[in-house]
Amino acid sequence: MMRETKRGAPRAAAALALAIALAATSALAGGDVRLSGTVNVNTASAEQLQLLPGIGATRAAALIDARKRRGGFQRVEDLLEVQGIGEASLERIRPFVSVEGKTTAQLE
Repeated sequence: MMRETKRGAPRAAAALALAIALAATSALAGGDVRLSGTVNVNTASAEQLQLLPGIGATRAAALIDARKRRGGFQRVEDLLEVQGIGEASLERIRPFVSVEGKTTAQLE
């Protein structure tokens, strides 16, 4: 039996969180899982942003960087200024994105 060290626990938790996020992103891309609710792009974590269709770790990081630089997004259309988000991407995520309120998104 393998023992987990105290230093290894955070790594294991991070790996598990990443695996869950990747599975969610893959499932959304395949169309077999549905997303309900919205993601507030001004307050969402990287993991919450990755619930959005087509948003993986790299785009989530770009969203967070842009959010910090801008001091937040005023309109959903402001997301077009984020590296990797074009018109098609914006239209795909638009039903699930908000710039105010609480993040309520969850996988169904």
